[in-house]
Amino acid sequence: MPDLLIELFSEEIPARMQTRAADDLRKLVTDGLVEAGLTYAGAAAFSTPRRLTLSIEGLTAESKAVREERKGPKVGAPDQAIEGFLRGAGVAREDLEVRDDKKGQVYFAVIEKPGRMAADIIAEVLEKTVRNFPWPKSMRWGDGALKWVRPLHSILCILSDEGGAQVVPLDVDGITSGNTTRGHRFLAPDAFSVTNFDDYEAKLKRAKVVLRADERAEAIWHDATHQAFALGLEVVEDRGLLAEVAGLVEWPVVLLGRIDDAFLGLPPEVLQTSMKEHQKFFSVRNPKTGRIERFVTVANMETADQGATILAGNQKVLSARLADAKFFWENDLRVAKEGMQPWLDSLANVTFHNKLGSQKDRIERIAALAREIAPSVGADPDLAEQAARVAKSDLSSEMVYEFPELQGLMGQYYANEAGLEAEVAAACKEHYSPLGPSDDVPTAPVSVAVALADKIDTLTGFWAIDEKPTGSKDPFALRRAALGVIRLVLENNVSGRASSLAVFVERAVVPFVAREVDSAKESLIPLKPVVHDFLAQYDLTEAVERFRDWYGEGNSHFKIKRLVEILDDLLSFFHDRLKVFLRDKGIRHDIIDACIAMPGNDDLTLLVKRAEALAETLATDDGENLIQGFKRANNILTQAEEKDGVEYSYGADIKFAEDDAEKALFAALDAADAKIAPAMKAEDFSTAMTAMAALRGPIDAFFTDVQVNADSEILRRNRLNLLSRIRNICLSVADLTKIEG
Repeated sequence: MPDLLIELFSEEIPARMQTRAADDLRKLVTDGLVEAGLTYAGAAAFSTPRRLTLSIEGLTAESKAVREERKGPKVGAPDQAIEGFLRGAGVAREDLEVRDDKKGQVYFAVIEKPGRMAADIIAEVLEKTVRNFPWPKSMRWGDGALKWVRPLHSILCILSDEGGAQVVPLDVDGITSGNTTRGHRFLAPDAFSVTNFDDYEAKLKRAKVVLRADERAEAIWHDATHQAFALGLEVVEDRGLLAEVAGLVEWPVVLLGRIDDAFLGLPPEVLQTSMKEHQKFFSVRNPKTGRIERFVTVANMETADQGATILAGNQKVLSARLADAKFFWENDLRVAKEGMQPWLDSLANVTFHNKLGSQKDRIERIAALAREIAPSVGADPDLAEQAARVAKSDLSSEMVYEFPELQGLMGQYYANEAGLEAEVAAACKEHYSPLGPSDDVPTAPVSVAVALADKIDTLTGFWAIDEKPTGSKDPFALRRAALGVIRLVLENNVSGRASSLAVFVERAVVPFVAREVDSAKESLIPLKPVVHDFLAQYDLTEAVERFRDWYGEGNSHFKIKRLVEILDDLLSFFHDRLKVFLRDKGIRHDIIDACIAMPGNDDLTLLVKRAEALAETLATDDGENLIQGFKRANNILTQAEEKDGVEYSYGADIKFAEDDAEKALFAALDAADAKIAPAMKAEDFSTAMTAMAALRGPIDAFFTDVQVNADSEILRRNRLNLLSRIRNICLSVADLTKIEG
């Protein structure tokens, strides 16, 4: 079975596109070969700045002949139906066969496809792949119509086996396939022929080209760390930069350079960011001082002077870049030492969103909200408000304008220079976190208060203007903001009625609803009972009174209803995000639903504790079997209530109990109720769940020994009321009707 080697040789492919392009080449070619009837043992794709390579092992030499029978329309069917069948099958009318079927005679087409040689199939598949390659961006060159990411120079395509190698004939817009390639652009530019993949990779290396990207990356990291270690320094790890640099060179040559002493006083993050973004340099740090003192650059060239000329040029360019950074830093420090007020004032001219006002408007909202949240997270309200007012001031600084990724971090430096409290400075940096599922969560109370206020203001603002995520679209990263709120609340154990999510959101949404109502022309909307229930559940009396104080009794109904609509919808969004978060931790969605259905589901910390306790209980035999007993009791009771038109919830009486299992269930329910009620009041869900699971045995025995629908109507009603006790006790812990299975 032959092996296939393909190389598409071009001008430099952008580093960010190489890995995806290699994967696309492998998938497109192998899918095409399999679809055409060929099989293979294995395939691997590789990339360098100038080439995409695909190696396929164990390819079948030809496709098998295929015979297919396709059933068509009935004999005598309209000509239009028959012609359509002929076109689809690719046969002529005289080739059709007439066969007897259950419903009469029908046409059959017998389609025979002979086997094809692998070379013919490869040429067809590869040409289609090249012409339709999914580059993010592509170009045309010269007079040709072919599009590629950069001008395509040659195509290597050979089939090799024990007998030797043969070129697969192929012509794509004048580029004919062959068995030759070229090495390094400068160090080994001459063409050479290859016979198979091993020969190809070995000759490339002799021609100063390392084919495998992971091998180039490993060589870069090895040489860089060893050179730094020799000087008592360490390279700052950056896997993303390492992968990018490995895609910029075919023959990596690591050079260690020096940073001019004039720039060593810059913050390490500024040096690191400037060198990475502009020069693709690795930062080299002194582990004793934490300062960035040197840099590593990776050349694509070996030189007679061991890279001295390359380093000199790089250091000259770097000095110019760092001179700009130093200028920005010194200018920003002057503003910071004066209190940062010019930056804060300028944010009034920076639009956050055309419907949500300026950045300064947003800061005012966040500051007010952070002050209200502060007591719930153990923060000083004055410090939380102050931190919220200065946290985004660095957005106006010259350094953040040049390097937006340094926002927050520079704010911490500037707050320290302004002489602000350490907690305030830390909040400037930390309030953006967490940015993702693996990002660290702030734990300092002031930082937590500002981070919550920032994210909740974002969510309530976009909900108020009806700019919610739809499908896969989330242009304002609202899902990420919601996950950030969830992690901040859970990992800081924020809990309690005054610290519930609904209270935080209610306080944030009031300004938006107030402004919205000012311009609303809608008539008054009476409050519905469901709105009253919602207000009672989330204790929004304070908000209602605030509305009435601000706007009077006359138009408060609309405002209250709008407030409730936003709260309800946003809370559902949080619950959806929480389901995803807990599912990743191994908690089933139906368990989460069973806990969300309970009162107080806006206290995320308690909600998760309840879900964890329920999941732990259901993982036991008692818990799993209790669910079956509960569902049986609930089903019998529900059917009886529908049939009788009454509600069996008036309490069962033990004096009507006849069977020992029945009496035992009474005792077990009394014992469980005595444990569950105080445990739930104390929010001790583990104890409550354990007490509930202990009912499994008495419930099983009851259903085994006792007939609920007894002949005596008194006994029947008493037993149905007993089932009602089972339902009520279990539902006081979690809504077990949501549990599947």
